[in-house]
Amino acid sequence: MHAEFWHSRWASNQIGFHQSRVNSYLQQYWPALTLTAGERVLVPLCGKSLDMLWLAGQGLQVLGVELSERAVEDFFEEHQLQPQVEQSGAFKVYRCEDIEIRCGDFFALTAEDVRGCSALYDRAAVIALPAEMRKRYVAHLQAILPVTAKGLLITLDYDQAQIDGPPFAVTDVEVQVLFAAWHPVEQAVHDVLGDSPKFQQAGCNHLLERVYRLQR
Repeated sequence: MHAEFWHSRWASNQIGFHQSRVNSYLQQYWPALTLTAGERVLVPLCGKSLDMLWLAGQGLQVLGVELSERAVEDFFEEHQLQPQVEQSGAFKVYRCEDIEIRCGDFFALTAEDVRGCSALYDRAAVIALPAEMRKRYVAHLQAILPVTAKGLLITLDYDQAQIDGPPFAVTDVEVQVLFAAWHPVEQAVHDVLGDSPKFQQAGCNHLLERVYRLQR
């Protein structure tokens, strides 16, 4: 997706992908990664996700990356946080306590930017990207994250012929290929079609949320 698409979505408040509560899968499955307080977690395409607050509440250092400055500013404003802001290379960097968000192009992120990140949390990144960009995204993660990095991945799986993304359908087969270096292990799968009028109206017969543990 081009940058203009996401800037337009945020500008017009078309952000149905934003969740108004902390993700339940994150709360249920993250503890099994057994991270210790002070470890750093990368959250790509983070938007203004409440999940970052939850991760910080576990004693972790959170590094979000987000293209939309509107999303970043909304995050800090909505939670009455006063970030320090500075320009660092390709990114405008917002920092407050245990949360840092880099505003800019994810693909400009370097290994130095994510130095110390021992974990990855992806709820909305891989499903936000069309197929070719998904390959590029995962390859970039592999290039910049430490080989010991582990994480949690949440995807959607449905019949892409019935409705187009984003969010895009990412099958289990594709996850196993894309994230082969992380040996993805499926932790849960739930059909949430009953909670999604948009997909019901499109005639979809299933809408699966899949949760994976990643360990390189």
